Amino acid sequence: MIKLVRVDYRLLHGQVAFSWTSRLGADCILLVTDTLLDDPIRVTSVKLAKPPGVKVVVKGIEDSIKAIKSGVTDKYHLFVVCETVEGAVRLIKELGLKELNLGGTTPGEDKKELGPVVYVTKEEEAMLKELQDQDVNVYLQLVPDSKELKIKL
Repeated sequence: MIKLVRVDYRLLHGQVAFSWTSRLGADCILLVTDTLLDDPIRVTSVKLAKPPGVKVVVKGIEDSIKAIKSGVTDKYHLFVVCETVEGAVRLIKELGLKELNLGGTTPGEDKKELGPVVYVTKEEEAMLKELQDQDVNVYLQLVPDSKELKIKL
């Protein structure tokens, strides 16, 4: 059962590993990234940040979608963390999910700031708007104790 899908370019760090995982009651974190898999040292270091008793799986976008659709993840209380907006949007659409938490994206010259530590390109903004038009709740929330900030695109 998917507890939450979050975009966070940092993938697994203190807020994700402990605050969110604990609040959600997650026993497995799926890190959705097409860049991390090519760097075994980075995979190992990211996995070191995991809380005790929580499984961490790293998969590319396509493999993540296939794994969830196959039912192999059904036994877990799954917290899905996507490295990119594009990956999260693809996952949300493919799985017909209705919620997306934006927790952190990289700033850039051609990016618009949607809120604290969340920056998007015009293409990403259009993708998120399309999700909202399909009644997906897209919101910013850095930590579980902070208030959800609704985004109007």
